Order: sequence, then C-alpha cells, then structure tokens
Amino acid sequence: AETESTEKTSLLRPQASVYDYCRFGIAVCRQYSSGSAYPSVYLSTPLPGIPKPVFASVDGHEKYETKITTLENGLKVASQNKFGQFCTVGILVNSGSRHEAKYPSGIAHFLEKLSFSSTAQFESKDEILLTLEKHGGICDCQTSRDTTMYAVSAEVKGLDTVVNLLSDAVLQPRLLDEEIEMTRMAVRFELEDLNMRPDPEPLLTEMIHAAAYRGNTVGLPRFCPPENVEKIDRKLLHKYLQSYYCPQRMVLAGVGIEHEQLVQCARKYLLNVKPVWGASTPANVDKSVAQYTGGIVKMVKDMSDVSLGPTPIPELTHIMIGLESCSFLEDDFIPFAVLNMMMGGGGSFSAGGPGKGMFTRLYLNVLNRHHWMYNATSYHHSYEDSGLLCIHASADPRQVREMVEIITREFIQMTGTAGEMELERAKTQLKSMLMMNLESRPVIFEDVGRQVLATGKRKLPHELCELISNVTASDIKRVTMKMLRSKPAVAALGDLSELPSYEDIQAALSSKDGRLPRIYRLFR
Repeated sequence: AETESTEKTSLLRPQASVYDYCRFGIAVCRQYSSGSAYPSVYLSTPLPGIPKPVFASVDGHEKYETKITTLENGLKVASQNKFGQFCTVGILVNSGSRHEAKYPSGIAHFLEKLSFSSTAQFESKDEILLTLEKHGGICDCQTSRDTTMYAVSAEVKGLDTVVNLLSDAVLQPRLLDEEIEMTRMAVRFELEDLNMRPDPEPLLTEMIHAAAYRGNTVGLPRFCPPENVEKIDRKLLHKYLQSYYCPQRMVLAGVGIEHEQLVQCARKYLLNVKPVWGASTPANVDKSVAQYTGGIVKMVKDMSDVSLGPTPIPELTHIMIGLESCSFLEDDFIPFAVLNMMMGGGGSFSAGGPGKGMFTRLYLNVLNRHHWMYNATSYHHSYEDSGLLCIHASADPRQVREMVEIITREFIQMTGTAGEMELERAKTQLKSMLMMNLESRPVIFEDVGRQVLATGKRKLPHELCELISNVTASDIKRVTMKMLRSKPAVAALGDLSELPSYEDIQAALSSKDGRLPRIYRLFR
C-alpha cells in the first residue's frame, strides 16, 4: 500500500531532471511532499544550495555627486546622475525681469511665451513637439525675477537630439512677426486672468515686490504692463538677448545622464555657435544691486464677485506685510528659512492634522483664535542680493484694522525665544520638505541649475540638512531683530476703507507689543 501511494504521488509531482540539478542546485531538486521530509531551516540561516547574493554598493560619501565643467566659452555644464531611463536637461540663463531697468518692462514675459517656437532648424512649435515625442519628451520654459529656464524631459537615449533642440531654441529663435503677434494676445489674456482670478496671491506678490523695492531690480514688474505690450518687437528683443544671452551667464544642467556624455553634447552644440542676434555684448548688462526701500502699494478693487461658480466666495480684503530678510548667499538664509517654516500658516479650512502644519504659529495664534480670518500664510522670497519675509492675511473688509494689528503683533512676537519643541518641529519639517521635494527629477534639475548659476557650485542635501540642524533659538531671535529694523513693505487689495495708514503700521512694528496706535471716534 505504501509503495502504491508513493507511486501515485510521484506521478502527480514533476520530477527534477539532471538539467534542473545542474542549473538550480540541490534545493530545487528536494522533494517537498510534507513538512517532516524537509529538515527545518531557520529564517536567519541561508538556504542550502542558493547562490550567494551580490548587493549594490555605494563607493565614496555620495555616489551621485554633482559634477561641474566650465567650457572654453564660459558656459558651465552641471549634472547629477540618477537611476532611470528618463532625464531632465535644460539651459538656465541669468536673465529675468530684474534686468529690464534699461528696457521696457515685459521682455522676460514675452521671451517665456515665445520659447520653443520656430528656430533655424525647426519650422514651427509643432515640429519641435513631434521631434521630442519620438523620445517621449516634453518641453517647458519658466521665467522668474532673476532666472530664465528652458527645460526638456525625455528618454536618455535622445540626449543628443535634446541638447541640439535646446541650443536651437535658446540661440537661434526666428521670432517671426506672427509669433510676436500671437504672444501679444497671450500676454493680454494672462494680464486679464491675473486681475480676475479668485486667488489673489500672484497679484499680491507682484505688489509687495513693487512696494519693497520701488522702481529697482526685483521690484520691477514680472508681468508685462499693458502699455508695453505693443512696444516690444523683434529689434528690442534682439538687443536684450545680445546683452544677457551669452555663455558666461548660462548653465547647461542635466539630471539622469552621464556627465561626460552631457559635456560632449555641449561641446558639439553650444561651444562655437553664433547666435541669431550676432556677437554678445555683456558690457551692457545691468549690475544694479537690489535697494530695499519699503513702502505701500494699494489697489482698491471690488472683490464681491470673484466667485467662478454657483457657490459665492465671501468678499475679502487681502493684506501682505513684509520686511527685508537676506540674500540666499548669506549664512542667515537658513535661520530665515526655519523662521518661515515656524510661522507657516495657510487657509482657515485645511483637512488633515498636525502633519499639514497645524502646529505653526499662524495656525495656533491666529487662525485658531480668530475665526473671522480666512487666511494667514508666511512667505519667504530670496534673491542673490536681498530677500523678503512676508505674511499674507485675508478677512472681511470691516475687520481689516484688527487683522493688520494681529499680523504686526505676530512679527513682534517673533523676537521672543522660540520653544525647543517648536524649533525642532520647524527644523524637521523643513528638512523633510527639502528631502521629499528632491526625490523628483525636475526639482533636482532646477536645484542643480539655480545653485550652479548663482554660486558656481552646489550644496548637497545632506550639507543643507546639517546647516538646518545647527540653527538655534538665538539665531532666530538675532535674524528677527535685524529684520524688524527695516521699514515695512505693505500690499493691500480689495475694500480698503478700514486700512490703517502706513505710518501707523510702521509705528506698530517699532513698538514693544506690535499694537496699532489707538484712534478715537465720536461716530462709527
């Protein structure tokens, strides 16, 4: 009977061949008919007959350190390798709205809209997009107050095509009359949208910069003013490009590619290329240093009908108050970043718990205590020669005076000693935000490009985390005291009938408790 059952089992079970034995070892050939037939092997012990695993190793402190090469014409090539079949490559130019002092404002805005249009090699934008499509690629251009960034994400094997396309888009644009006319329409539409959208933040950011740096550098308008739309033509664009689009003011940055391969492509397509506007004239570059002036910019506007849908948005007045912080090249930049994270804030409605910043000061001291406030958010803008830390607040127009006092009191309370737990939470939050953002390939690309363009080198994430960890409560107090010595910058949007005067806001920020001077009225 026993022999019969064994024969039945062996018929049901595939037999191990000599080939299996030679290929997989004895473990595969063992019979697993029952637990008792197989000797017990502890989970901590390697299985017999299994090949020894080979693990990937990291050589050096940081395997994928940023590599930088400067070509003969002054162009910097920076790259960071990252595992994957896609890469992000782009050209960053030290050019933005802050450099338009000698030109009509709006040139950088026009160049952003004209990017990746027809070039010497490509007949139209469609041809560029079809070329990129063959490599699963997409392209984009973004301008800020100090940087213009042309970027492409595509498959690594299409790197040669990508660098060729970038070189052509940046140095050989045709800037045809019909393209410029289309751009004028796009700019007009964007300006209308800016004034109509329910979110006032982009408009307030524009206003606070105009107030803080009146008429100079980063205070110049980032969006083209309506009166300049017709003034900007090909001749003016070429004159601007001649001064600012020179190799010494550019970085070719790449993430997800081998450095030598990128340098090779840069030499091929960016080394001896003559731009369409002729020889560069870097002598005409505006080297003005940002002059912080402080001041107020007001825009009286009916905010009662901003709702786009059937649900009405309550009428709100928006106030932004800012003070001068520091440039991102200074050591105090990190304490200011921690202070901004500690202030935090956001909208009055936020689903979620403490992980969304509900423990920040603007939540605990402002939004949780004053139910009528709709928003209180801290922002930190930093440039190569100055910076601005500001708080944006929104409330019903009748409570504007009270809202302004709450914000000025928060600025004064920043000078108090930060609690140990509060400070540690802000530092941990800043580090986690930094590390989580740097998991994204396009974010690494922008970080590499911007740092190399501004400083010629790159601080790695672990170095930044170390600097954040070293920030103390006395550092926060010191930078706050320094910041409060500057004149305030104020931007106000909406119904401003209850807005305190600029002098009153300045007096509140100079006082010990941040309170506005008392006013006495016989009739309200």
